[in-house]
Amino acid sequence: MEISVLQHLASGNVWSSLWPELSLGCLALALLVLEIVLPKKSHDVISQVAILGQMIILGFVLFCCHSSDATTEIFNGLITLTKTSHIMRVFFLLASIFVSLIARVSLAKQTMPKVEFYHIVMVVSAAMMLLVESSHLIMAFVALETVTIGLYVLVSYSRESALTLEAGLKYLVMGALSSSLLLFGIVLLYGVSGNPLLVGHTLSGMHYQDLGNFLNLNPHNFLASVGIILVIAGVAFKMGAFPFQIWVPDVYQGAPTPTTAFLAVASKAAGFGLLLSLFHTVLLSYSWLVIPVLSFMAGATILFGNFAALTQTNVKRLIGLSGVSHAGFLLLGVVASATIPMALGAVYFYLFSYLLASFLVFCVMAHVAPAEDANQELSHYVGLARDNPFLGAILAIGLGSLAGIPPLAGFMGKFFVFLAAYQAKMYSLLFVAIIGVIVSIYYYFGWIKAAFFESSEQDAGAARPARTEVCWCNRLIFTLVALVTLGLGFYQGALGQWLNW
Repeated sequence: MEISVLQHLASGNVWSSLWPELSLGCLALALLVLEIVLPKKSHDVISQVAILGQMIILGFVLFCCHSSDATTEIFNGLITLTKTSHIMRVFFLLASIFVSLIARVSLAKQTMPKVEFYHIVMVVSAAMMLLVESSHLIMAFVALETVTIGLYVLVSYSRESALTLEAGLKYLVMGALSSSLLLFGIVLLYGVSGNPLLVGHTLSGMHYQDLGNFLNLNPHNFLASVGIILVIAGVAFKMGAFPFQIWVPDVYQGAPTPTTAFLAVASKAAGFGLLLSLFHTVLLSYSWLVIPVLSFMAGATILFGNFAALTQTNVKRLIGLSGVSHAGFLLLGVVASATIPMALGAVYFYLFSYLLASFLVFCVMAHVAPAEDANQELSHYVGLARDNPFLGAILAIGLGSLAGIPPLAGFMGKFFVFLAAYQAKMYSLLFVAIIGVIVSIYYYFGWIKAAFFESSEQDAGAARPARTEVCWCNRLIFTLVALVTLGLGFYQGALGQWLNW
C-alpha cells in the first residue's frame, strides 16, 4: 500500500516540464567546470559561454510559449505551469542575460572572482522562475529563500569594499526580518485553515487553491486576517514597497552595479509575480482587507519613492528610490486587476518596459562607474553626451522611458496601468500617481541635464572616473534594446497579444 502511494506521488514529478530551470542550473554548474578545466588566461570566454547559453535557453522558451496556453499542475500540486509562468520565464531569462552583460563590463574593473558571479545569477534566476510557478506556500517559501540567499552573496560580492559589506549586512538583517514575517503568516494561515471547528477546514491549507476556498468560506476570521497581513509584509520587502523599502537606498548604493540591476528589476518582478499568484488565488477572498492595504501601500510607495529621490545626488541611491516609486505604480495595477482583467496584462507590460529601460540606464552606469562604484555621483555624468554621444543617447532613452515620456515604452506602460486604475474607479490613487510622475520628471531630467547641458568647465572641481569604451557588440545590443524601447511606444500589438490583453 505504501509503495503504491509513493509510486503515485512519484508519477506527478514531471521533471521535463521544468527543463528551463534545470537547463539554467546545468549551465551554471558547467561554468564552474570550465573554470577548472580551462587555463586562467582563457577564463574570459566563460562569460561569453554564460550569455550565449542563456540566449539559447531563451530561444527555446520563446518557441514553447507560442504553443503552451494550457494550465498544468505538476509535482503533486507544488507547481502550476500557466501562460503567465512562461511569460515570467522569458522575463527572468532576459533579466539574467542583461545582468550578465552588465557584469562583463563592471567585473572587468574588479579583482574579485568573476565566474561565480554568473553562476549565482543563473541559479537565482531559476529560483525566481520556480517562485512564480509555485502553487503551494512551502514551495514558494523555499524558492523565495533560495533567491534571498543568492542575493545576500551578490550584494556583498565585493569583499574589499566596506560599503558593499555594510550593504550585505543590512540586506541580511532586513531579509531575515521579512522571512520571519512571511513564515509567521504562512503558519497562521495553515493553522487556521486546519481548524476542525471552522467551515471548509482542510489539511492541505498550504495549497493556494484549497486555502483560497477555505478563506472564501470564512471571510472575516481574525487569525486569517493577521496571517494575510504578515504574508503581504514579507512579499512587500522583495518589491521594495512602503513601509518595507527602508533597505533600498543603502543596499543599492553598496552593492556592485550588476547586483543593483538584478535587485532593481528581477527581484522586484519576482515579488510581484508571487503577489499576483497569491492575490488571484488566495487573497481576493479577503478583498475587504487586502484592497485597502494594497491601495494605501501603493499610494505611500509612489509618494515616498519620488519625493525621497528628489534630494539624491548619488545615482545608485536615486535609481533605487525611483525603483520604489515604480513598485507603487505596479501595485496600482495589481489592485486594479481585482476588477479589471486588462490590468494584469498592463502590469506585465509595465514590467517588460521597466526591464528594458533599466538595462539601458545600468549599462551606461557600468561604463561610467569607477572600480569603486558605490560613490557614483551625478557629477560623474557631466559632459557625457559631448564626450560619448552614444552613451548619452542611450542614457536619455532609458531615463526618458523610466520617467514615462512619450513615445517610449515606459509611457505606454504607465498609460495602461493608469487606464486600468481609471476603469476600476481608483480616482484618488490615480491622482497620487500623476503627482508621482510629475515629481519623477524633475530628478530624471536632472540626470539628463548633467549629461547633456552641463559642461566640464561648470563642474571643474568634480573628479570624474575614466569612462570605459563601448565595444561593437555592446553597441549593437544597446542599440537594439533602445529601438525596442522606442518601438513599443508606437506599437504594442505583438507583445499585447502575447500577454493576452
